[in-house]
Parts: sequence; C-alpha cells; structure tokens
Amino acid sequence: MHMRLRRLRRLLVPLVTAVLAVLGLGMSPAVASAETTTLSKPHPATSAADYAQAAATALQRFYDPSTGLWTGTGWWNGANDLTALLDLDRLSGSRAYTATAANTYAKQVNTGDGQFRNEYLDDTGWWGLAWIQAYDLTGDQRYLATARADADWMWSYWDGTCGGGIYWSTAKTYKNAIPNELFLKLAAQLHQRIPHDTTYLDRANQEWSWFAASGMINSGHLVNDGLDSSTCQNNGGQTWTYNQGVILGGLLELDRASGGTRPELLTEARQIATAATTSPLLTPGGVLTEPCEANGGDCGADGPSFKGIFVRNLGELNSALSDRPYSPFLARQEATLVADDRNAQDDYGVHWAGPFDKADPARQHSALDALTAAAWNA
Repeated sequence: MHMRLRRLRRLLVPLVTAVLAVLGLGMSPAVASAETTTLSKPHPATSAADYAQAAATALQRFYDPSTGLWTGTGWWNGANDLTALLDLDRLSGSRAYTATAANTYAKQVNTGDGQFRNEYLDDTGWWGLAWIQAYDLTGDQRYLATARADADWMWSYWDGTCGGGIYWSTAKTYKNAIPNELFLKLAAQLHQRIPHDTTYLDRANQEWSWFAASGMINSGHLVNDGLDSSTCQNNGGQTWTYNQGVILGGLLELDRASGGTRPELLTEARQIATAATTSPLLTPGGVLTEPCEANGGDCGADGPSFKGIFVRNLGELNSALSDRPYSPFLARQEATLVADDRNAQDDYGVHWAGPFDKADPARQHSALDALTAAAWNA
C-alpha cells in the first residue's frame, strides 16, 4: 500500500504543479528553492520513470506563469524545456503539462515576429517542434498552425547559396547544421499531420538531399557545425552533441514520412548515432560530455541544453529500431546522472559524470530528457 501511495503521489505532483502554474499560484524559483533546502537527501525513486517525474517537478520550480517561460534560461532553451515536459507526457500517457503548454502559448504567441518566430531560424525550429508535440497531445489546431507558420518562416530563408540550405539567421551570413536539421524534422513531421500534403514532404526531401551532399557530415560520421561562408566547405567547427542528435530525429521522421521505403535513411542515422556514442570526445568513459565542459567549463547559456537534445532524439531513434541498440547507452546516462550529478532537490548540473555545479532550466531539461529516454527505452 505504501508503494502504491508513493507512486500515486509522484503521478499527481506534476499535474498539480502544472495547474498551479497556469492559475498563477506556482512558487517562484527562489521560494521553491528555499522551501526545499530542508531535504537531507535526493527525492526517493525506484526507476528511471520516477526520476523523470521528480526532475520534471523540479524543472517547474523555474516556471513563471506570468510570462509562460522558465526563469534563468534563454528563449530557445525554453522551447526545449517545454518539449522535454511534453515528451514525458507523451511517453507516460499523462497530460500533466498540457496546461503549461496552453499558458506558454497564450502568453508568448504574439512575441517578436509572432507565432514563435524571430531572427534566428533555429530558435523558430525549436518552437515549431514543441508545438508539434503539443498538437499531438491535445489535437489543438492552433498548435499545428503555428508549427506550420514556423516551418514556412524557416523555408523563406532557403536560397541557392552553397547549393541550397537554410541560413542560421535572417542576416543571411552563415549556413550551418542546426537550422537545417530542425527543418528536416519539422517538415517531415508536418507532412505526417497534414492530410494530402506534398509540399512539406518535397521540402524535407530537398533538405536531406542538400544536407547529405553539403559535407557537414564528416568522414567519421559526425556533424560539424557548419559551412565556411567563402568556400561552402565543411568549416571543421565543433561537433556539438545536439548536431549529432537532431539529425537522428530528422532522418527517423523522413523515414516515416516516406512510408519506410528508404532504408538508407535509418542506416545513415545508425552510423551517426554509433559514432557519437562511441566518440572519445563526446562520450569519454561512456558518459555524454559536451566539448565545452573541458577543464570544468560551464558551457555558457546555450551548451547545457545540447546533451538533452541529443539523448531525446537518440531515444526516438532507438525505440524505432527492433534491436534497440542504444538502450545500454541511455541506461548508463541515467545511472551516472542519478548517482553523480543530482542534488537534494532533484536538480541536475551540466556535468553528467559529476560533480553537480548549479541548477537552471537548461541543465534540468537536459537531465529530464535523458531520464525520460532511459525510462522508455529500457
């Protein structure tokens, strides 16, 4: 009976937190932190799913219902905060965080260029993917319309420079991996949700044809940051973990959009996933590590989100493969996070191998992504 009550409490806490947030009754991060400092040990849990629920509850301590955003992180990171919560809803069968999505949408839909668009095309892509998640959970057509507007905005910055591709920003000075990976995934997902669509499938196919030929996937099957603006060649930029991740989700969604008739797509995804999960740079000792963590680096404002994005997409790919080849890797990330990178309030830091450094929404959603991926790929 005690175990059943404890599990019921864990299921109810995220739902109550989300409802309080929408009603404007949620605790501020400062108050929540103050009220939880009396804990003498981390939140008790018995499985990766329990740890994920606890991490989601901790993430919501940063949520400001008056703005619909998470205090202490950037605009694009906020899209990933929401996506991580909705991904937990999707996989657990809950709808605890759909109220958070509705509040964020209402408070922010007219910000900037409207429909969650701004001058950075990758920012727009992150929000577009979040609204696909919200649409799938609720059936609310507003979310699908916004995701479509986001994809159209991104596509308007595709041109013939370097043979094609979407620019990083509306300034049109740099073509790089992340906005193009995001567009691939978003367009392929839209095709699967818009009856009789051909436009988004055509654009997704154009995107992948260009990306595959661009040279950004290097000889070691890792994705470098982008293209040299003067030569249109691989610029040898850092192989950030999120660039290895989003392409996995994009290839998976294009495979689905193509009816599973193109086995080469998942073959390519496997090659990238295997390269990333065995890379001495990205996974020293089997633990996912961002290059910016070297010498104790804190990875600034953006980097703490990267690893979560990778494992989220890796989990999506892994669950679609019959042999589940990356389940042990995902389980390893969960184990080291829980053992070495967690504080008494179920906050997680940027160094998954430890030690815990500090709490913020970007670090927290990354851990939540990892715990969720591990729980539903066991």
